[in-house]
Parts: sequence; C-alpha cells; structure tokens
Amino acid sequence: MDTRKLIGPILALLVAAGVGMGIYFSAERKAESDRVKIEAAQVVSLRGLVGSEKEGFFADPRVTAALRKQGLAVQVEKVGSRAIALRQDLKNYDFGFPAGAPAAIKLQGAVNARQTYNPFFTVMAVATWQTLIPVLEANGLVRAEAGGYRVLDMKRLIELAEGQARWRDLKDNTIYSTGRSVLINSTDVRRSNSAAMYLALASYVANDANIVQTDSEIRKVLPLVSSLFLRQGLQESSSAGPFEDYVTMGIGKAPLVMIYEAQFLAHLAQSKSRNPDMVLIYPQPTVYTKHTLVPFNEKGERLGEALTSDPELQKLAAEYGLRTGNPEHFAAFLKSNKLSAPTAVLDVVEPPSYEVLERMIEEIERKF
Repeated sequence: MDTRKLIGPILALLVAAGVGMGIYFSAERKAESDRVKIEAAQVVSLRGLVGSEKEGFFADPRVTAALRKQGLAVQVEKVGSRAIALRQDLKNYDFGFPAGAPAAIKLQGAVNARQTYNPFFTVMAVATWQTLIPVLEANGLVRAEAGGYRVLDMKRLIELAEGQARWRDLKDNTIYSTGRSVLINSTDVRRSNSAAMYLALASYVANDANIVQTDSEIRKVLPLVSSLFLRQGLQESSSAGPFEDYVTMGIGKAPLVMIYEAQFLAHLAQSKSRNPDMVLIYPQPTVYTKHTLVPFNEKGERLGEALTSDPELQKLAAEYGLRTGNPEHFAAFLKSNKLSAPTAVLDVVEPPSYEVLERMIEEIERKF
C-alpha cells in the first residue's frame, strides 16, 4: 500500500484528537476556574482584634486553610487583651478575641454581644531559669510536686515582696545576687489580661486565701498588690513583650515572668534548638485563662462556632500549647514534642468578680 495515501487520514485524525484534547482541557480549566470563583464567593472575610498570644495561631497556614473550609477568611490585629474594649473603632471589626473572662466581659458590654465563645484555655504560669531553682528551693519559694512539675509558693512570694526583699538577701544565693526586688515581672495591669490574672492571684493570697469581694477587702489588699506592679517600672501592654525579653535577654532581664503556659510550650515546640536553662513553674494557687471570642456580628458568631466545634481547629489550637475541651489533643501535642506539663492543675482559684477586679485595677491606675 502506498504509505503516502495514509498520511492525510492520519494527520486528520491527529488534528481532530488535538482539537478534542484542547476542548477537554479548556473545559477542565473553565470548570476549575468556575469552582474557585464559586468558593471565593462563598468565603466570608472577617477582621478581628486578638491578644498577642494568639497571633501565631491565626498566622498558621494550616489554620487559614481549616478556616477556609468553613467559609471564613480571617485577618487579625494584635492588641493587649484588656485594651481591646477601649478601642474607639470597634465598628470596623467583626470580633474581639481577648484572653481572660474579665476582659471578655468588659468587651461584651462595650459591643452588646449576645453571646461569647470559649474554644480553648490555658494556665497562668511563671517562666524562670533552671540555674535559679536551687536558690528558690532553699528559700521556700519552689518545691517539686508528685506530678513531676514544680510549683511557686505564692504566699511565700508575697511575704518576701511585702518585706521588700532583694535577690541578694536570699539564702545561698550565689547565682543572682543583685539588688533587684524579688518580684514577678508582668505586663501592664491596665492593658493586659495576664497582669490582671496576676492581680487576681496576689489579691487572693493577700486576702488570707479568700477571693476579694468587699470594699473593706479591696482597701486591705490594695497597698500590697499595688506595689507588685508599681515597683516593676516600665511594663508592656501585651503578653508577647515580657516573654520575648525572657527568651532573648535571659536571667538578667527577667528572673521570674508571669506568662501563659501556652506561650512557653509553643515556643519550645517551635524552637529548632531549645535553651535547657528555661523552665516553667506553676503558681500555687494559680488561675485559668479562658480565651474568649466576642462576636460583633453574625460573621463573628460563625468564627466562634468554627473554633469551638471544628475538630481540626481544636487540634491545631493544641499545637500552640492551648488546652481544649478534648484533653487528648493536648496530651498528643506534649508527646509528639517531648514536652511535659501537668495533665491537670488542681489548686486553681477563680478571679474576683468583674466589678471588683475593675475597681482594683482603677485604684492601681490612679497610683501610676
């Protein structure tokens, strides 16, 4: 057979196949483009104000992707938790996400929110240094618990602070023999929830292990608890600042720092090389901090529901050292990162009522 006679039909078939493939792929691309457009049209964009301790969580691409599955695209701006309610431009945002119930109550009242959401929580803790532990133990400030973690005796600390003890006054102190006062470094109690929780603990101890409730009790504890903040000097407005100083500047800047447990654990989990001298101790008593989302509208409510109920988002929160309603997530996070933390902290007290805490903060503010 003359092969030249076959060339024409073969070329025609190839051209037809090429056209067919082109039409097929063009249709596929159009379908994909249409799908992306439909998904984009279904995604709701939100803006929110969050405590600095949650900034990394919202910046995580996995969190962004999980939220997008829920039809949400979230942009956040970090602000001191207590300062969120003081903003004059809340109408430009869809939600506020402070740390701590008192800050959330203040914000909820400012925007008349119908409800709030508590997707995760953490424990107030103190960051210190392994080299300091022998000194703290020798002076009755720190002891080991059966659960394998250490506690800071808040009553003993308050006694030393009330007596205006200095580090060089402590027995057997050759590690940090300075003239600085024995105090816990904190954030600004007027702006930050972590400092407000420190105030809650200190006022409880100063009130003979009772939650402050009355005017007379406020007057009783105010001179002491005020000094815990006034004697610190400059304080930052968000919890990220003191913890960053602790990590980067070492013991000279921050021998004892009031932080969230989640900050410490997340830092270790994300660090390529861990500083073995960093150690976390738990105040006894301590207090839980609920991370409370306050929606300003229906979009904010959708986010609150997603963070509270979506298993993927709950698991990702645990990877930032946050405790959720499912303790298995937190346990898995600790195990995978070779970290240790108490499964349950037993000696936990409630903060004073919102009104009492606000009054104490207002009184301290007058003294600044």
